[in-house]
Amino acid sequence: MQFSNQQWALILGGSSGFGLASAKKLAALGMGVCIVHRDRRGAMSRINQEFDEIKAFGNPFVSFNVDALSEQGRGDVLAGLKASMGESGRVHVLLHSIAFGNLKPIAPVKKPLHADKAIEMMANKLNLDKETVGQAITDVASESMGDALFSLVNPTYSENLIEEEDLTRTIYSMGTSLLTWTQDIHAQGLFSGDARVLGLTSEGNEIAWRGYAAVSAAKVALESISRSIAVEFAPYGIRSNIIQAGVTDTPALNAIPGSQRMKAVATLKNPFKRLTTPEDVADVVALLSTPEAQWINGALIHADGGEHISSL
Repeated sequence: MQFSNQQWALILGGSSGFGLASAKKLAALGMGVCIVHRDRRGAMSRINQEFDEIKAFGNPFVSFNVDALSEQGRGDVLAGLKASMGESGRVHVLLHSIAFGNLKPIAPVKKPLHADKAIEMMANKLNLDKETVGQAITDVASESMGDALFSLVNPTYSENLIEEEDLTRTIYSMGTSLLTWTQDIHAQGLFSGDARVLGLTSEGNEIAWRGYAAVSAAKVALESISRSIAVEFAPYGIRSNIIQAGVTDTPALNAIPGSQRMKAVATLKNPFKRLTTPEDVADVVALLSTPEAQWINGALIHADGGEHISSL
């Protein structure tokens, strides 16, 4: 499998996680890569090292540290990308990997939590204080063999509840902005004749995790938008699909309250007894970009090793 360097991947959110892994994979297969990211100066040393790895494949590369969610940022990226691609270059892959969402709960957390009661009972049985037992459980649960204790580790949730503005911003950032980018790229004639629009979702599209309501709504919106793109842009040669990754140890996941529990559950239930990696998902991105995948359109594809069909 090899792509032409006149085929470009435009990756929204490509400085870490799925976006970065996909950029490396597609560059290794010969594709030109454009990464849009939003990072502070202090993070750029690490990020530039990652970008140097992509450049080492010898294919065209350009990056923009701008706000991908603003009209100005989007305009700057497309103008710069057009200049970098030249007359013959076209966007073959648009990957939406933006992780910018609000993680406030929608209702106050009622205390004491179930785990608090269990820890108190254990402390009484062991004739120890609650804090000592709680810390021991947290320490063990953070180790590779501590997955079975996940239910006794209390996540820390924000005391502030989500508001309408939080919901609106998150749904646009992680959901409907996919359409805005798709429309603008198409309007400027930058898509290839066999383009692939790809987005990323999670099982939060069906499961309610505390603090994940806004992101969950965004993911459902993303999936709906992708289906509409698959139908209405098909006459222009554009395919649109969503990848549902398994639980993956990324900066975006670790920002979610209760992520330690999520990783523990995923490790226990996954048939392969491990978490999904960004590289697993990047492999699927690459597969969906091939000519052989041209008849896959409007689909939601699980990239989780069977995690979604397995019980503990």
